Amino acid sequence: NIPFTEDSPYKVADEDFKKIITVVRLAIPYTGMILTARETPEIRRDVIHSGVTQIDASSKIGIGAYAANLQNQEGSKQQFLLGDTRSLDEVVRELAWMGYITSFCTAGYRCGRTGRHIMDLLRSGKEGKFCKLNAVLTFREWVDDFASEETKVVAEEIIIKEVDEIKQAMPEIFPQFMKYYEQIRQGGRDIYF
Repeated sequence: NIPFTEDSPYKVADEDFKKIITVVRLAIPYTGMILTARETPEIRRDVIHSGVTQIDASSKIGIGAYAANLQNQEGSKQQFLLGDTRSLDEVVRELAWMGYITSFCTAGYRCGRTGRHIMDLLRSGKEGKFCKLNAVLTFREWVDDFASEETKVVAEEIIIKEVDEIKQAMPEIFPQFMKYYEQIRQGGRDIYF
């Protein structure tokens, strides 16, 4: 919402933005790419397939916006306006419709899987196992605690698919995974690999 954003001679067209994301993903395959809610839902839908690893949802960027629980954007109090103002539930539901599971996992930070250590695990393919397991566990927890009934319907389909993939790909760890999964179903929280 500052003049530079309106009058910039360096604006990137949507189609070029999509190409940039693809080039970055191909050039640096292990890097995380975060797509903010500044982009429209349409752009976000298009580029999620190009390798974006994180998106935000239900963002509040105005001064005091979270405390005031404001429903509408206030341009005079914000650095910029959001292109996607949908709720977290709506975004998670759409991602599930697209076939993606939403991970709410922060286990890596708590277990020291950060920096150089995480990069070594990512390059070797070992971290992906933790990510898959923790994605399902944290998604299960979020669905049980926060999802709308409409979101629960599509989320359950994704969970069934993901659990089956874990069973097929990681039979040696599947019993422990199911133990954690059932603990979450019974009300356990913050359970991770």
